[in-house]
Amino acid sequence: MQGTVATYDASTRSGVLLLDDGTELAFPARAFDASGLRLLRLGQRVRLDVDATGAVVRVTLPTMA
Repeated sequence: MQGTVATYDASTRSGVLLLDDGTELAFPARAFDASGLRLLRLGQRVRLDVDATGAVVRVTLPTMA
């Protein structure tokens, strides 16, 4: 699944993604930490992995495996 970074707080390493259908989906620091990324920019396109409950478990760049 992919989305766009709507908000990102570097101090908490968490934020909100905007999915293609307009749904907002929050992600916690542990999902950002699992990515290996150093930062995110507002408007940046990202790929997200979710668990069975729909919670974001990892946020990466679309080009990363």
